[in-house]
Amino acid sequence: MPTLPQRPLGKSGLSVSALGLGCMGMSEFYGARNDDLSIQVIHRYFDLGGNFLDTADMYGSGHNEQLVGEALKRAGLSSGPSRDKVILATKFGNVRGPNGEFLGIRGDPAYVRQACDASLRRLGLEYIDLYYQHRVDSRTPIEDTVGAMADLVKQGKVRHLGLSEAAPDTIRRAARVHPIAALQTEYSLWTRDPEEGVLPTCRELGISFVAYSPLGRGFLTGQFKSPADLPPDDRRRDFPRFQAENFERNMALVRVIEQIAADKRCTPAQLALAWVLSRGNDVIPIPGTKKLDRLEENLGALRVRLTSDELSRLDTALPPPAGERYPEPGMKTLHR
Repeated sequence: MPTLPQRPLGKSGLSVSALGLGCMGMSEFYGARNDDLSIQVIHRYFDLGGNFLDTADMYGSGHNEQLVGEALKRAGLSSGPSRDKVILATKFGNVRGPNGEFLGIRGDPAYVRQACDASLRRLGLEYIDLYYQHRVDSRTPIEDTVGAMADLVKQGKVRHLGLSEAAPDTIRRAARVHPIAALQTEYSLWTRDPEEGVLPTCRELGISFVAYSPLGRGFLTGQFKSPADLPPDDRRRDFPRFQAENFERNMALVRVIEQIAADKRCTPAQLALAWVLSRGNDVIPIPGTKKLDRLEENLGALRVRLTSDELSRLDTALPPPAGERYPEPGMKTLHR
């Protein structure tokens, strides 16, 4: 089986594909789901040499973990010697009710144990390779949360620990309790906030940076020319950067990317991913897709090399994005 270029996962000793596969959109938020096609995409990712899957217990209120678990089972990667061929990351902390409603964030030790056991059942796995706290619980000291996560490592249910959308001081406090292998946060040509504190903190501590939404939730690919291009049930319609005047202003950013990509003879998506890949060997983008052609296009970014002049052009030519990353309720969950 071919192998994609690898990058180290912090100080864990594990290596993961330089481009992971985000599975969230296969279950929720980005239009209708198609489980059979999504499993084909996951299997094609494996066939092309990928090994790093990203899911969470909240995606589809558990459906995404079940889907990923089924894909692993069908590929013969859920148990036995082949289990080591895939690095599976999942997350806990965003609590949802029986109808999918968001009930808040929990990081108390009892919930950590409960959530892990539930994820293992849905995934059909004996252990999770990388277990993230999805959002920081402001009511629970991070030491208590990570202490409970460390107990899962001792029990063999989890191999390595991660955090998502955590502030620098929280990362440092967590790392004093147990080694943190990865920090996951949104990062792309239109979301560069991590450069101000989070990314330097990760580098100081030897923690890999896993970049979610490296294509700006698809906006940077140029596939959307107006908000009407989004499916009617697509959650991105609620996101500020995809709305009305913000959308039009952000199209100026896309046009710059399209021009540089045309000069480079690659697609806008490949250019955007190549930029994230260029940030360092400790940065691992996890673009998501549920389409086979988009998967192959994304992986083609690994062949794109940006020169210093091209990187400088991107830095100087791109206007800042218009609008916040999330609607107001989502922004409140970010630990900044």
